[in-house]
Amino acid sequence: MPDASSEFIATTWNDEIVPVLSQYIRIPNKSPLFDPEWREHGYMDRAVELIADFCRARRIAGLRLEVQRLPSRTPLIFMEIPAFGGALESADTVLLYGHLDKQPEFSGWSEGLAPFEPVLLDGKLYGRGAADDGYAAFAAVTAIEALQREGKAHARCVVLIEACEESGSYDLPAYVEHLRPRLGDVSLVICLDSGCGDYDRLWSTTSLRGIVNGDLSVEVLREGVHSGDASGVVASSFRIARTLLSRLEDEKTGTIKPKFLHGPIPKQRLAQVKETAKVLKGSFVAGYPWAQGMRPVVRDTSVLLTNRTWRPALSVTGAAGLPDLQSAGNVLRPSTTLKLSIRVPPTVDAVRATEQLQALLEKDPPYGAQVRFVGEKASQGWNAPALAPWLGRALNEASSAAFGKPAAFLGEGGSIPFMAMLGEEFPAAQFFITGVLGPGSNAHGPNEFLHLLTGRRVTQAVSHVLNAHVGRDFGVARPKARKRKSASKKRRG
Repeated sequence: MPDASSEFIATTWNDEIVPVLSQYIRIPNKSPLFDPEWREHGYMDRAVELIADFCRARRIAGLRLEVQRLPSRTPLIFMEIPAFGGALESADTVLLYGHLDKQPEFSGWSEGLAPFEPVLLDGKLYGRGAADDGYAAFAAVTAIEALQREGKAHARCVVLIEACEESGSYDLPAYVEHLRPRLGDVSLVICLDSGCGDYDRLWSTTSLRGIVNGDLSVEVLREGVHSGDASGVVASSFRIARTLLSRLEDEKTGTIKPKFLHGPIPKQRLAQVKETAKVLKGSFVAGYPWAQGMRPVVRDTSVLLTNRTWRPALSVTGAAGLPDLQSAGNVLRPSTTLKLSIRVPPTVDAVRATEQLQALLEKDPPYGAQVRFVGEKASQGWNAPALAPWLGRALNEASSAAFGKPAAFLGEGGSIPFMAMLGEEFPAAQFFITGVLGPGSNAHGPNEFLHLLTGRRVTQAVSHVLNAHVGRDFGVARPKARKRKSASKKRRG
């Protein structure tokens, strides 16, 4: 039978969060990487004020909300909430994180669906950004409000909602530097920007891959030339690009060749992958929108999960120099540029890997072609610290209460740059990273949706973990946070 807290969360989601999230979907506040004129357009400011207004209206004791605006930076919503319900007021802090910027529209949305038009269908809210990651601020403050309504304790909380995550969080180090005296001693990080293996239980993320992005360009002519005249004399820029990619990837298997892009896989993570494979079984593969006749690279779910979380992989996500089909004449094109996206294991140094990749691709260009690789961003991966017993218990209790099943653990193939930064800042902290991006939710692609029941349940789980954090038993003295290095000097993607 639902308790008063879960009923409050469900009512708040249905009556308040979903309507405001629908307004949020309508705002095309694309991340700066995809909208360089975001300041002039004003969409980001609209999204910030929409979310800030919702949060300000919550009945949370001592809530202080500020919209931080550093010069030449995207805005950031910063909230401080004092300890409540008998918890000692101290620097001991829970940091809750999310972001509000969006990926671009992409193509292929189903009939009746669109990136910036909310559609509620079969318990899912369709539209760009609701699941990645607009819901996070709403879930965070609702979880805290639910605790206070019941008179339950929580430690001091700070909430950070950034507007640059989809561009690699390059503005966030400056804000961390600026706000450092107000962050406190962070002992627990709750991140609401991750995924879930299914919608049947609470999922906690154990690792995140890093990412190396950049543009590979090949130039062979100053201008295009009739293909009947030039082919067989001038090498195709596309063929040269394909040759260069073979230095990086085995085109038959997808295996990444350079050793510097690989990292050792901890035994603990391999064991977790095997357990997760038993939980997900065939549902993991079924969650992808396969083309007719297409199949995964291998059949073994354990291997697929390991590939997705601890092995490097290449995606070519864009191209320039290729005209559309109707405009493609019989011309040997002067150049080809490919946007490369390489997911790297959590333990690989993404910045160093970018430098090594540039050297690999630019060395000895075929036929003397003009070859350049320009790195776009390098986001460091992250491997979670050992799970404290109190948090392990809390996650299972939260999952059982909200979902009716124990929690599960899974590495993610994507990146959240802030997690690596926080791991360095607060080495004593525990991490609870979760989210609503499950099978079919398709963040970054067409038909993105937020599974509303999961959103409510995750909110309930966060509330439970916040309360459990107050009564945790460390067993041993906690290590002190390391002396902080300047965040502005760290390169982030």
